[in-house]
Amino acid sequence: MEGGLTEIGIGLKAGLLGIGAGLAVGLAAIGTGYAQGRIGSAGIGALTEKPELLGRVILLVAIPETLVILGFAVAAMVIILLGG
Repeated sequence: MEGGLTEIGIGLKAGLLGIGAGLAVGLAAIGTGYAQGRIGSAGIGALTEKPELLGRVILLVAIPETLVILGFAVAAMVIILLGG
C-alpha cells in the first residue's frame, strides 16, 4: 500500500514541476509578444517619419526577447534544482 502512495507523490511532484516550468516560459512568452507588438507598431510609425532610426528600432524590438530567455532559465532552474 505504501509503494502506491509514494508513486503517486512522485508523479504529482513531477507534474507540478512541469506545470511550473511551463508557466515560467509561457507567461514570459506572452509578455514578450505583447511588448514586441506594441514596440513594433510604434517603431514602424517612427520609421515612416525617420528611416535612419532602423538600428534603434531593431534593438528595441529585440530587448523584450530577453524575457523569454530568462523564463527559460527559471524553468530550467525549477526542473534541475527542485526536480532532483
